[in-house]
Amino acid sequence: MNDERFVNKDELLLPYNMIKLYANGAFPMAEDDGEVNWYLPETRTIIPLDGFNVPRTLKKFMDECDFEYRYDLATMEVVKNCADRKETWISTKLINAYKGLHEIGYLHSVEVYQKSELVGGLYGVAYRGAFYGESMFSKVTQASKAALVKLIERLNQKGYKLLDVQFQTEHLKMFGTLEIPFDEYMNLNQSSFEHDIKFD
Repeated sequence: MNDERFVNKDELLLPYNMIKLYANGAFPMAEDDGEVNWYLPETRTIIPLDGFNVPRTLKKFMDECDFEYRYDLATMEVVKNCADRKETWISTKLINAYKGLHEIGYLHSVEVYQKSELVGGLYGVAYRGAFYGESMFSKVTQASKAALVKLIERLNQKGYKLLDVQFQTEHLKMFGTLEIPFDEYMNLNQSSFEHDIKFD
């Protein structure tokens, strides 16, 4: 008799199961067929909240632009904009899972508006003292970068301890990202749970 236990992948997308997976260092990505898998890469990328960098040109741009910033006003709209690209890891199934996290207060967004139109933003999952950044989008120059600056400001204001951005990219490198081994990441992750922080 085969006693191997099979896990229903859809059950992993139930809100509280997702939070457990994030807390254990995993994050979701959909494959080409729309199915969602969870990943635990050996190297993780974080932005140190006490040592992040804002490029001088971006700071000057933000001082002079007409952007307006909001938090959690249109979170699911941000998610759908992030998914609206030729190649995406955000499937319909994953969007629905994020909706479940949003309904119980764990999914959050930073939105960038220009003349009352949503032109950029980002979203992620917040659990205790950790924020797990997921994706960002931009319809106008610098909007997603400005959203990230506002996210970091918000996290510092609230006292968050960890900003996980999963993978290193050229887009993120300018903010002072660090690539660290998974064990070191998990130590930071677990330490952040000692702080009960609310994003809103």
